[in-house]
Amino acid sequence: MKLFLSKIFSRWVPAGVALNTYTHQFTQNNLRIKGIILFVIINIIWGSTFPLIENTVNSLSPSVLISMRFTVAAIFFSVNLRRLNKLMLRDGLLLGLLFFAYLAIETIALESIHANRAAFIISLSAILVPLLGLFLGRHLPLKTFLSAGLAIFGIGVIFWGEGVLGIGDLLMLVDAIVYAIYTLILEQIAPRHPSLSLTSVQLVVVAILGALWSNTQLVEEFNTINENWSVILYLGLVATAIVTWLQTLAQRWIRSEEAALLYTLEPIFAAIFSFWLLGEQLGISSLIGATFVLSAIVLGQNSQDFEPYTEVDVSEPTSAVLVVSEANCVKSNSL
Repeated sequence: MKLFLSKIFSRWVPAGVALNTYTHQFTQNNLRIKGIILFVIINIIWGSTFPLIENTVNSLSPSVLISMRFTVAAIFFSVNLRRLNKLMLRDGLLLGLLFFAYLAIETIALESIHANRAAFIISLSAILVPLLGLFLGRHLPLKTFLSAGLAIFGIGVIFWGEGVLGIGDLLMLVDAIVYAIYTLILEQIAPRHPSLSLTSVQLVVVAILGALWSNTQLVEEFNTINENWSVILYLGLVATAIVTWLQTLAQRWIRSEEAALLYTLEPIFAAIFSFWLLGEQLGISSLIGATFVLSAIVLGQNSQDFEPYTEVDVSEPTSAVLVVSEANCVKSNSL
């Protein structure tokens, strides 16, 4: 295969440039595409959770829902807790604390705000991630800010047609900040550890915090828990365990700024599921705003400029993933 590629590129590969460099660029682009596909799947699943949570918190308290949801997820992933070390425990604890804060705020906010509205607010993290990245010394292309700004403008159009901000809106704004911080930290931590093990630690941390938060409510709402087991299982297994692992895996392959832009797809899917499950409808302004958000996604994907990578040996097993740091240094981490 390598000889075949060598013959094809022999006429126009610059002198002194190893074929491995081009092969690696092709491999890296494939990994990026896989990461984008995974994030689209993540957004579809997360979009479905907004109407489910909004409907469930009418009967279950937010603390009990989070506790049961993450207990189910932690049990499912507990087999991956065998390969632990101090660094993984520390990183998993930090990510778990941030993820718990994000979910707790979201669940409380959905008691007083419609699911589709909440989802559009949380997508503000699309612009918060690159802005916070500036404080870390990152240099971003202008199109990244233009695409993020276009997404925020779309969200603003939705607000303009839906009315003034309430307590639920303010909580979701705080939630967007928390999630932006989580996204940036996850990008730094994910390449250090096997994705399944790191995901498992996060889930256990959130499950413990949820149990402490719910306290005696678990006993008081026992009958209600039994009535909502199907929703709890979906939220725990699919929307939590599997999605958290997919996110940890996918963010090895794409930058946090690009991930934040992909997250703006979430409110689109949330609006679709909210209409389907709860009958919530989007007005004209909401549809126009959604169009701007989707346009921002397209612009954001076209704005990603990837510089040539250092030469590496790509003959490793396909289970290895390649992570490019800000200095374009390539690291290999086995899943």
